[in-house]
Amino acid sequence: MPLRRMGRPGLIGVAARTAVVAGTASAVVGHQERKTQAAAADAQAQADAQYAQQSAPPPVQETPAQAPNDAGPNLTQQIEQLSGLHTAGVLTDEEFAAAKAKLLS
Repeated sequence: MPLRRMGRPGLIGVAARTAVVAGTASAVVGHQERKTQAAAADAQAQADAQYAQQSAPPPVQETPAQAPNDAGPNLTQQIEQLSGLHTAGVLTDEEFAAAKAKLLS
């Protein structure tokens, strides 16, 4: 007595198995694409955050106001310090002029 295979016989059975395999493959590919897109979005967000941290200029620290009687050597040092910050690009032309005017007044 020959062994009988279980399942749908003939062309309908082949079509059903093919549909199941194709559906499973489609689901797996879709999942992988979503996973890849999520990983790319996370990497882009991290790169954006790192760029924002690197491109932000350091905060400008204001020098405390000096008493008029000890303004001699300190004033020169403060103006030289401001000039150094301006040359380094930390201070804009307007910020440098304003800070220098504040020291001289």
